[in-house]
Amino acid sequence: MILEPVKPFRSCEYAVKTTTEAWEYRAARTLRQTVFCQEQRLFEDNDDDAHDHHAITIVALAYVAGGPEEVVGTVRIHSDRPGIWYGSRLAVARGYRRDAHLGSALIRLAVGHARALGCESFFAQVQAANEALFQRLHWHNLRYQTLHGLEHALMRADLSHYPPLPEGRLPLLTRARRAS
Repeated sequence: MILEPVKPFRSCEYAVKTTTEAWEYRAARTLRQTVFCQEQRLFEDNDDDAHDHHAITIVALAYVAGGPEEVVGTVRIHSDRPGIWYGSRLAVARGYRRDAHLGSALIRLAVGHARALGCESFFAQVQAANEALFQRLHWHNLRYQTLHGLEHALMRADLSHYPPLPEGRLPLLTRARRAS
């Protein structure tokens, strides 16, 4: 008997939205810890900082049977003064990183929701390995810097490409199924 490897299930539908449920927020924090502490080893025990107390958390939820099943991506946005907003801690679960549209959707909602809240400038410190993705999404590199031992690009979004998204959500996303 020949057994073929079983591919892990991945949802084909996703919702990208601001957190409204406690479980979404907890799962986003767990995902951040997995990516930034366990996988990348940027932080020892957790990646908590002062921004977590006032940031808005955005999640990508994998849907199963028409309902949310799991947080597979997250980012947070925060402001330190009127009009100036930042995105940080963008993370996508390992099994979902091939779906480049998830990271892009998280970024679109992050900037669009900040715009709806009065954003006039939006910045992020992006790991250099992800700079090309942000450039495709109309971000500009201002300078390089080393953070937590990794090269990062301080980048600014071109807000003319990001309409305000006051509802804090995007339409349901669908990933095309691949033929077996």
